[in-house]
Amino acid sequence: MSNEPSSAGEARARVTELIRDARICLLTTTGVDGRLVSRPMGLQAAEFDGDLWFFAYSDSAKVRQIRVNPQVNVGFSDQRHHAWVSVAGTAQEGWDRDRAEQLWNPLLKAWFPDGLETPGITLIKVHASSAEYWDSPNSTVVNLLGFAKAAATGKPPKAGENHEVSY
Repeated sequence: MSNEPSSAGEARARVTELIRDARICLLTTTGVDGRLVSRPMGLQAAEFDGDLWFFAYSDSAKVRQIRVNPQVNVGFSDQRHHAWVSVAGTAQEGWDRDRAEQLWNPLLKAWFPDGLETPGITLIKVHASSAEYWDSPNSTVVNLLGFAKAAATGKPPKAGENHEVSY
């Protein structure tokens, strides 16, 4: 049975599922010198409707980079399910108290000790323009056997299913 989604809606649902499972990602921005810069971030909204939300400090390098070049990439890796998601989109920074209250998680106090009253706290919203995901066989043994077969035969292993989704 194929993992091929039968509709764009099913592909978007799969992206949502993979993002929800991974939750930690790498946010990649472009530095003022043109260099790509990635850093780990914790996704704040598990329901993916085309927007990803993150808490940050308004004077952080990532926010300064987004103000200059809003094009970003957000990469998720779910090692448990051998799946990866890459979301390309446009980021913007801004404070929205109502949204922040909806997204707040008490674990964030480790980074924002005064909660939503922390000086300089802001939100980053990434609006997705496209996403790409890879589903690999869900068994490490299958993956290892695939790599062993590839080494013996010289033919690349099957890396799993890959699908692109537009938003």
